[in-house]
Amino acid sequence: MTIAQVIGGYTLGGADLLRRAMGKKKPEEMAQQREIFTRGATERGLATDKAAVLFDQMEKFAGYGFNKSHSAAYALVAYQTAYLKAHHPAAFMAANMSAVMDDTDKVQVLHDDAQKNGLAVDPPDINVSTYRFVPVDAKRIRYGLGGVKGTGAGAIANIVQAREAAGKFTGLADFCRRVDRRIVNRRAMEALIKAGAFDSLDTNRASLLASLGNAIDVAEKSEQFATQVSLFGGSDAAGSDTFTLTVAAMWSERERLLNEKQSLGFYLSGHPFNAYRDELRRFARTSLANIVPQFEPVMLAGVIYGVQVRNSRRGRMAILTLDDGTARIEVVVYGELFQEKRAVIQEDQVVVVRGKVFPDEFSGGLRITADQIMDLAEVRSAHARLLRLSINGQADSTRLKGILAQYAGGKCSVAIRYSNAQGACDIKLPESCRVKVSAPLLDTLAQWLDEKNVEVVY
Repeated sequence: MTIAQVIGGYTLGGADLLRRAMGKKKPEEMAQQREIFTRGATERGLATDKAAVLFDQMEKFAGYGFNKSHSAAYALVAYQTAYLKAHHPAAFMAANMSAVMDDTDKVQVLHDDAQKNGLAVDPPDINVSTYRFVPVDAKRIRYGLGGVKGTGAGAIANIVQAREAAGKFTGLADFCRRVDRRIVNRRAMEALIKAGAFDSLDTNRASLLASLGNAIDVAEKSEQFATQVSLFGGSDAAGSDTFTLTVAAMWSERERLLNEKQSLGFYLSGHPFNAYRDELRRFARTSLANIVPQFEPVMLAGVIYGVQVRNSRRGRMAILTLDDGTARIEVVVYGELFQEKRAVIQEDQVVVVRGKVFPDEFSGGLRITADQIMDLAEVRSAHARLLRLSINGQADSTRLKGILAQYAGGKCSVAIRYSNAQGACDIKLPESCRVKVSAPLLDTLAQWLDEKNVEVVY
């Protein structure tokens, strides 16, 4: 472009048109540009033949110079970013996560990469976090409040301003009273609770969420009566309402993670498959990270992270993204199986898939074609052989009979595990005690006997 300006007499706009013409490589446009360049160059004292040679060289350079210059520029950027990632990893990853914080898929990719490189990502915290992701030290990053869905820059700015003006928040009611609730609305508060941003105040997110409406009401009453004075000159007693959190059972790990995904776009503090990993590994032994293409069908287990429904020549089909915490892989579900299992094919559903594994030439990874899909209830019903209970020290036959009677009529036998200093054995209950293994049954037994004392044998 400089040659076109200085020698050919082009304006800046005209030089840019020449650049575009060379990039498109259209003969008619290049012929016009050659004439313009040659005329301008000869007017500035350059011989016509030399002007033609110069234009030929420029045209030849356009065939590879653009790609070559981009390669050089990207190589420099790659070197610079690699240096920053190697020598300042926390600051580098925090800056990258802040740059894409509106795209949760990209944030998750960077979060996973940070963990693989030995960095810890602390959860969002209303008493510590700012809008952006920030490095705490060389190995830790604090999650930015701006990465929580449903908040917004204005709401986060108001929270940070209130915190800086009067110190850290001491509780839910204190938070509701000090922030501007026209900016930090209820939806934003709910999102922050689900994301774990209030955990430094109280770890029971279910209780915080159940108490939010009451906390807002108390804050509004406090403002309403703040400027009112009684007839006797004292503060109105209505403005001194006390606030206590509503009692609520803590969310299970699965509930906590599903709410995190709703607010953050992904599971931050764990993975929902972890709760079922030990049980399902007895049935689907291969993790997604270790599968390889093979002719024989394989059994795989994981959580459905995403679902894409498409039309194909074989009818409606679905592409599931299956995730078990070690890797993600696509599972293709065709025709009749898709129609049969539409109720099961839902995001965050734990499933077992039987199918064939093929290399995916398009993505360079693997893809599975499913011929069977089962949810957890179907797996337990079809393949549970024995329900083993350890009740040492908690032997209550009446209570056990009452629980088993509610789920009678199944094919799964029940055995009591007895152990002492000399050894251990299973005492199998009569066939009349066989049960249908289900989540409610296992949850009831786990609450009584503890989860580690309840085992499903496949």
